[in-house]
Amino acid sequence: MPEPPAGQTYPGEAQDEKERALAALKQVAGALEVRGDQAGGEAKEILQAQALMAEDPGLIVGVKSLIDGGLAAPRAVFEAFGKYREMLAGVGGYLGERVADLDDIRDRVIAHLTGQPLPGVPAAAAEPYVLIARDLAPADTALLSKDVVAAFVTEEGGPTSHTAILARSMGVPAVVACPGATTIPPGARVLVDGLSGEVRLEPSDDEVSGLVGAQAARQAAIAAVRGPGRTKDGHPVPLLANVGGPEDLDRALVNGAEGVGLYRTEFLFLDRAQAPALEEQEDAYRAVLDAFPGGKVVVRTLDAGADKPLAFLKTSAPEPNPALGERGLRMFKLHPEVMAVQLAALAAAAQGSEAELHVMAPMVATADEARWFAAACRAAGLPSAGVMIEVPAAALRADSLAQAADFFSIGTNDLAQYTFAADRQVGALAGLQDPWQPALLDLIAATATAASDNGRPCGVCGEAAADPLLACVLAGLGVTSLSMGATALPAVRAALAAHTLGECELAAQAARGQQTALHAKAAARSNLPGLSELGL
Repeated sequence: MPEPPAGQTYPGEAQDEKERALAALKQVAGALEVRGDQAGGEAKEILQAQALMAEDPGLIVGVKSLIDGGLAAPRAVFEAFGKYREMLAGVGGYLGERVADLDDIRDRVIAHLTGQPLPGVPAAAAEPYVLIARDLAPADTALLSKDVVAAFVTEEGGPTSHTAILARSMGVPAVVACPGATTIPPGARVLVDGLSGEVRLEPSDDEVSGLVGAQAARQAAIAAVRGPGRTKDGHPVPLLANVGGPEDLDRALVNGAEGVGLYRTEFLFLDRAQAPALEEQEDAYRAVLDAFPGGKVVVRTLDAGADKPLAFLKTSAPEPNPALGERGLRMFKLHPEVMAVQLAALAAAAQGSEAELHVMAPMVATADEARWFAAACRAAGLPSAGVMIEVPAAALRADSLAQAADFFSIGTNDLAQYTFAADRQVGALAGLQDPWQPALLDLIAATATAASDNGRPCGVCGEAAADPLLACVLAGLGVTSLSMGATALPAVRAALAAHTLGECELAAQAARGQQTALHAKAAARSNLPGLSELGL
């Protein structure tokens, strides 16, 4: 959208102009919610968060104030969003990654106010096409399917950006942080290899047929491996699914998930004036437990704060850097009544269930926090209380935390972001977000070792678990279960089945001995010969 003219004014009354602006904000928020409901899964959670941003009270106050100062609604919206944009970009981390989302909301509101077409992706072509952009907004990609888009290529973003996450959930190849992508002319023939991250311009017919044939062979080899996750010599590595809401359950079951390794409960709390009642929560939790009788279901308690602000949960004071503020477990300490209801609902849902319920807290940094959460779970009648390892301090002191918690789940996305001080939405920093970084592997190894020494299981539920090669390395580091987007399960299952635990351990040792992520990945691959046979 073009920027509204600086100093743009309006005829008529200020109140009328303010009502026009508020109506546009409300319309955009509603449209995002509808689109999220249609898309379901992770897209629903992302778009619901965007809808909340569109109706943020502070933003609305800013728009009204600018209109009172004489600016027309489009310019007032542009400047109010601009102040938020600068603040979020400066914060980085969780909030920094919302800058692209904020720009998209701003442009949609301005389009409504000026009568211009809404920004969006091209209309469907006669055949599936490769969608290339500087960046893509979740609202644009949420309702696309691989019947329309064969692949995504963006100049910006990182491996854990919203575009990459949504592409994986769709089963569509995506290459992000690809310099010069937008210089490719429309209509050009391109080949996008989501496995290698390579984009080829004007490939020959032989190149295309070769890769298509390799893909078919790879899919056949992967599909031939069934059953629970285990290495070639029978070492069990349960393969679980990351679930963002009820819509993800069918996909998890179809792809052979043995349970749920990360059940995000935020979908119940977003876009509400108050927390959902115990009965509503109980019904939602029972649905996921009923889907996996005899299986393991790991539920993450509400991870509110930072990029997921909720109207009914306030911080104790204004936060200059919300990404490092009161979020996750820290928010529960401020609002113990919300935690009490959630834990009670989980305990009630588990009554009579054949599933194995485990409950974990996000953003735990110290052993005292782990003990506090475990005690709250015990008081609620929940027998298994774990913690997520997302903060470097937790990984470094994992031995102490393991004495307080029943299990660990490593969130590699956040652990990398905090370890390297690298916003995962900034394409220029994608190299520091690479899960193959040896320093990150060291932290995972230390966590898994501390868990083992204390007789505790240690899973990984971050995006790293979805990489078949890295999944073998994680098993070699001592990780006891892997949780990922459902579409990644078959390839990870096949990769593990092609190697012994000893091979995985050698690959892990080789990777940790390198100085760079690129060399770590190459060293691991050289010790895992079965990947080539699978075409991975």
